[in-house]
Amino acid sequence: MSCLLLSNAALGQVKPTTTPVTGRVLDQRTQEPLPGATVLFPDLKQGTSTAADGTFRFNNLPRGRFLIQVRFIGYSTVARSVETGSAAPLEIALTPADTEIGQVVVTGVSASTEMRRSPVPTSVIDHARLNQSASTNAVDAIAHTPGLSQITTGAAISKPVIRGLGGNRVITLNNGSKQEGQQWGDEHGIEIDEYSIDRAEVIKGPGSLLYGSDGMAGVVNFLAPDPVDDGKVLLEAAAGYQTNNHQQGYSLMNAGNRHGFNWLVRGSRKVAGNYQNRYDGRVYNSGFRELNGNGYVGLNKSWGYSHLTFSSFNQRIGLVEGDRHPVTGRFVRPGIGPADEGYETVPDEDLRGYAIAVPYQRINHLRVGTENNLIFGQHRFTLNVGWQQNLRREYGEVEAPNTPGLYFQLRTVDYALRYFLPERNGWNTTVGVSGMRQENVNKGVEFLIPAYRLLDGGLFAVTKKSFGALDLSGGLRYDLRHISADALYLGAEEEPIPAPLGEQKFADFTSTFRNVSGSVGGAYSLTENLVLKANASRGFRAPNIAELGSNGIHEGTIRYEIGAPNLKAETSLQLDGGVSFTSDHVGLTVDAFRNGIRNYVFPTRLADSVSVDGDPVFRYGQGNARLAGGEISLDLHPHPLDWLHFENSFSMVRAVQLHQPDSLRYLPMIPADRLQSEVRVNFRKVGTSRLANLYARLGVEYTFAQNRFFSAYETETRTPGYTLLNAGLGSDVLNARGKTLFSLYLTGNNLLDAGYQSHLSRLKYAAYNEANGRRGVFNMGRNVSVKLVVPLSWTMNTGE
Repeated sequence: MSCLLLSNAALGQVKPTTTPVTGRVLDQRTQEPLPGATVLFPDLKQGTSTAADGTFRFNNLPRGRFLIQVRFIGYSTVARSVETGSAAPLEIALTPADTEIGQVVVTGVSASTEMRRSPVPTSVIDHARLNQSASTNAVDAIAHTPGLSQITTGAAISKPVIRGLGGNRVITLNNGSKQEGQQWGDEHGIEIDEYSIDRAEVIKGPGSLLYGSDGMAGVVNFLAPDPVDDGKVLLEAAAGYQTNNHQQGYSLMNAGNRHGFNWLVRGSRKVAGNYQNRYDGRVYNSGFRELNGNGYVGLNKSWGYSHLTFSSFNQRIGLVEGDRHPVTGRFVRPGIGPADEGYETVPDEDLRGYAIAVPYQRINHLRVGTENNLIFGQHRFTLNVGWQQNLRREYGEVEAPNTPGLYFQLRTVDYALRYFLPERNGWNTTVGVSGMRQENVNKGVEFLIPAYRLLDGGLFAVTKKSFGALDLSGGLRYDLRHISADALYLGAEEEPIPAPLGEQKFADFTSTFRNVSGSVGGAYSLTENLVLKANASRGFRAPNIAELGSNGIHEGTIRYEIGAPNLKAETSLQLDGGVSFTSDHVGLTVDAFRNGIRNYVFPTRLADSVSVDGDPVFRYGQGNARLAGGEISLDLHPHPLDWLHFENSFSMVRAVQLHQPDSLRYLPMIPADRLQSEVRVNFRKVGTSRLANLYARLGVEYTFAQNRFFSAYETETRTPGYTLLNAGLGSDVLNARGKTLFSLYLTGNNLLDAGYQSHLSRLKYAAYNEANGRRGVFNMGRNVSVKLVVPLSWTMNTGE
């Protein structure tokens, strides 16, 4: 909080605009006012809603030229740059439609930018779409976006995959700041509260330019709600239930703004039992629990803003091993005693309920940070600094269920400083520095990776300019990453002892990686509706600590992993091209890419005869790879049936390792082609009833068979195709004055209860079920979700 007071005192001399920024939002066709439309300055984090007559007013904005965004459900979003010092009122007309014209993005760009003007392929999943989905975690909520998939380990653990690349090749941002929580593990989920997300932005291409190493595939940015109107206080309660695993979720949020002093605080809880499907029944030990808290407190003044943020994510997850009785096919678990050779059949009562058994993970992630946007006349600075601690424990011994085998303590300090130079001859240029310092300590009795320290930093410069209908942007970045790992020696009881006594578990090593990244691209508007895009970018990723130094059994992955300290950094050259046509009744987007990667790192299973305690052994290696593919989206909402939408998308990736035999040719964990079609109806108002924003949808998702897989030593096997039928229905319920009393969302996934395995499900390779002749554990069956959101707002007395 001292940072906020210092900023307020030091910048008190910066004057607000001499006149307020005012305006009115209208329906373009009828010229009637649109009450309740959202008016937002994304770079200033200031927003308001229009009054009953469609008017809005900002009293405390800094002088300058900033992007304003106006959005309203059922209308096309409008974005334009405005001078906040101008006395002329703004008049903004919105067209009834449900398209992405005017959509604004803040990820992968130095300042908020219209999505149509950015050459990098980007997708936005807004708050309405998130509410209308049924999911078990934050990544699952966005995983049906074209070009985006997820590596899963049961219902609770998901890792984003962008165009075939995942893990440490995708940067996850928590409201613009890097999330660091042992991302090297495939079964290490993202420690972000699903309820805290207002919208998500996905960059489908190298994000190394602004974010450094690990952004080779792209960036996923989970964004928090914007500050509320001055003088307003919000209270929102949400609750949800899912039938398949009896998942319960609850969230309570309070936010407010008084003379620029704004805050948001949220608490949430989720609990889920074992999920079920038609082949496995209830999957033993697939439940999870979460208890989270997050929010911010800060100042929004004429000099900019300064916010203190916090997030506490706490989760316990059961780990599915998948062992079955050879005759009955029922799940078995380790037992204490000689019965059935140390295994016992799981009774029905333990398949029901919410109990979590060994093995399981316990994760505690704490983040405290500060976000600052400081404006001095024509000069603007942003500074984000965060401290994170990630505690990850894995428990695997039945006889010692409260003693962690693996126990990692990761502490990270991350920073990002940007300076926005004054506009010069139409060029908008930003320079900056970003990086982090990490230290990881092993505190368990088992050891998979060595203790290490990491120091990372990068310098960058980006610029953009509009030449009429052509928007050009590009930049360069230099990165340096230094990793230092400690040696470890173990005694007869597998306990750490001083070197050089005992057996060496890890050798010490030091690795340094340097790289120059860059990007250049353009977006050309042939007409107001038709845009052509092209972009070339060079990405960079330093190998992570598991790839460099692992040596041990990883309970979560059911395998023994061996690293290679001599690995080189991955570098990529990606070419993107796209065309987008958007009108009031048709939306068509075609994006294609080709990505060449040198020194691609991946785990290879050793020969079948090589195992440790029955677990297969994997060693990390490298090769040169090529990925190509793209996405096509077609949305139809024909006139005069503006309430009817027919949405379709197709995604594909082809990924090969160059100059290799057939068994080694295809890269592992590549998503299969996917076709999605959905019919949707939307009604902003339903006659004279008290229903608003009513929607209904029916969709089919067909995932093709994956016949291109990494077959060497049965690392992967073919995955059959499958079809899922999904549906949804929901509405806002209003009171007599037209205010929302509550919103209700009903969602059904896999309504036909198809039995299927995703190619990116790690449980596909769990134990063979002799009773039904199927290997592994299948994905979740039919699931019906109901979600209730109850908002409450009131106006404070803002008089002095």
